[in-house]
Amino acid sequence: MRVLLDTNVLLDFFLAREPFVDKATELIELHEQGGYDGYVSAITPVNLFYITRKMKGIEGAKEIVTITLATFGICPITAPVLEAAGLLPMKDYEDAVQHASAAVLHLDAIVTRNHKDYGGATLAVYEPAGFLAQFQQPPQDDALDK
Repeated sequence: MRVLLDTNVLLDFFLAREPFVDKATELIELHEQGGYDGYVSAITPVNLFYITRKMKGIEGAKEIVTITLATFGICPITAPVLEAAGLLPMKDYEDAVQHASAAVLHLDAIVTRNHKDYGGATLAVYEPAGFLAQFQQPPQDDALDK
């Protein structure tokens, strides 16, 4: 499965934002274990730098961008992506750009904490817990083995 992680999920991870950091960490670890192919929109490193530099300083923000670029695939932002985003029935243009950049690479889903901001999305949209639930195995009943 090929999945775009919304900027807010990465901010939760890198800034250890409670109470969201645990699910964000699980998402990143699942990606690193090969559970899914993770992507971010090209706008995400820019937003990460802008937001994290205030808390982590310039060098800390640069490190976060470097890690992001080394860890995830990048969905392009081109003029056609920006135009397609403007046609989506979404209230937030930034979220529409992320969606359109994921759609151009034919990704399967978006994982975000702002599910409601993706109304009108043509891709599947999951909250972190809902996405992670797909990968959890149901408990085995040992009584059936006896």
